[in-house]
Parts: sequence; structure tokens; C-alpha cells
Amino acid sequence: MRLEGSCHCGKVKFSLSSRHPYPFNICYCSICRKTAGGGGYAINLGGDSATLKVRGRKFVKVYRAMMPAEDGGRARRSPAERHFCAECGSALWVWDPRWPELIHPFASAIDTELPVAPERTHLMLGSKAAWVPVHAGKRDKRFDEYPREAISEWHQRLGLETPDD
Repeated sequence: MRLEGSCHCGKVKFSLSSRHPYPFNICYCSICRKTAGGGGYAINLGGDSATLKVRGRKFVKVYRAMMPAEDGGRARRSPAERHFCAECGSALWVWDPRWPELIHPFASAIDTELPVAPERTHLMLGSKAAWVPVHAGKRDKRFDEYPREAISEWHQRLGLETPDD
């Protein structure tokens, strides 16, 4: 499925192909909540990074979040790059060099009509802010951290993959 997206002010427009366009992964981590989460969470899609086309790239900036220290170690910078519009601040997509073939646009930045997910995965509930309600359906899954099921596996399990463009 071809996805078209943009920032709020219109300075950045982008497109990419996605075989996994259902917005089902609702992330409540503090990074998503603070950088992109209007409802206290953010929703990412899966896309093919080789197909990303960007107009207005000069307005795109990158933020790499600080990850909390683990086991008494030091805080470290995440390798994941959160792209946003420097003009209006809209969260656009996440790219991580550990999985260079993938790009994860924020559903909130997509202008294409997206399909409705038959179930949702609520992840990182262990770092959810107390004021954020979880509106989970009967079929929805809940995880305190990341689930083992990848975006592609979720789409395959439910028979929802779309063909390449």
C-alpha cells in the first residue's frame, strides 16, 4: 500500500510503500508519549525504507532519545532516529540503523486513509503515565514492555499484509 504523509505546516511531505499499514501498535513509552503522543501514546506503522521519498527534507530534523541507565550503568543515546518537522514539530517517522530496511512512520502523520485494525497491541504499559487511560478492546493484547510479535508477524497472523506497490 502506498502511504502519503505530511507535517502539520505542510513544509514536509513524504511517501513510502508499506505491506504492514494497519495502525495497531499503541506505544505508551515516555519517548513516544513526549515526542508524538497526543493521547499519551503514539502509533507507528511499518514501511520499506528504500521506498521513502521526501519533499522538504531541509525542514526535517532528527532526535535521538536518551535511554535510561540499566543495571547501574550510564544513560546512553538511542541509535533510533526520530524524524520531525523543524518548523511545526510534527513527528514524522522513526528509522533505526539496527533494522535499516524498515521505516516506521507515525500514523498521525499519514494522510492516506488507513485500514482499521481488528485488534490492537498496547505496548510499554510499564512506563505509561498514570493519567493515560487504556482503551483496550476484547481482542487487544497488553504488554508491559515490547511484545515478541513483530509488526510483520502481526499482519501475517491476521492475513492483513498488502501487496507491494
